[in-house]
Amino acid sequence: MRSHDYSGSFGADGVRRQVRRSVPEVPAEAGLVVEDPASGFCGAVVKADIREVTLEDRHGRRRVFPLRPAAFLFEGAPATLVVPKAAPRSPGRSASGSVAVANVKARTARASRIWVEGIHDAALVETVWGHDLRVEGIVVEPMHGMDDLAAAVADFGPAPHRRLGILVDHLVTGSKETRAAHAVAGPDVLVTGHPFVDVWQAVKPSVVGIRAWPVVPRGTDWKTGVCDALRWGEPADGARRVLGAVRSFRDLESDLIGAVEQLIDFVTVTG
Repeated sequence: MRSHDYSGSFGADGVRRQVRRSVPEVPAEAGLVVEDPASGFCGAVVKADIREVTLEDRHGRRRVFPLRPAAFLFEGAPATLVVPKAAPRSPGRSASGSVAVANVKARTARASRIWVEGIHDAALVETVWGHDLRVEGIVVEPMHGMDDLAAAVADFGPAPHRRLGILVDHLVTGSKETRAAHAVAGPDVLVTGHPFVDVWQAVKPSVVGIRAWPVVPRGTDWKTGVCDALRWGEPADGARRVLGAVRSFRDLESDLIGAVEQLIDFVTVTG
């Protein structure tokens, strides 16, 4: 008796049409075991690109095969090997450690501001938090000292939509900076700071190649005393050395990091 092939389907014209079975696409991940039916070579994927795949058998022999449709057997069935899709990249990080926002234009500046004592403070904040500040539309301005802070704050006119954050050096009990901070604090003004005499000290000593920051005698300008002790030249030379060494928040002491983060959170909240 003759066998009959009943595969396929018949159209309206009575003609039988062969139904093609779909061949699955299998990512050519490293270690995937497949066979080349033409040669009988069976091995694990070592590498693959858009043109070819390299297989290695159990004896360590390698062969290269072109990537063609339905060219391999996977678990005994025809399969088309394809280049694996690249894993999604983890979000990039800014210098502050926050998720970097790619291809974003600087936001129009808010009315709120962050004030810092001097240009070195401003430079450090820009290096580490510049990306975050541009995304949020926050401008950082140096005060060039704490003299007459109360009058400057009054002129600024803090309000719920116009908050003011102030970063202060040497914010310790009994210091003039602490007394000035208490005098201007309010619902729309936040003063934070660090305990160091100068913002340079908020940079970890190892970042600038020293074991510890020198102790400067009372009455001596701190930056001048440091540069003399370390033979760095003038304070301008020291500034280039210190500011140029900082790359990210990891180079800073936690006291400064926490103080700046508090200010950014404060001025980006609309009352």
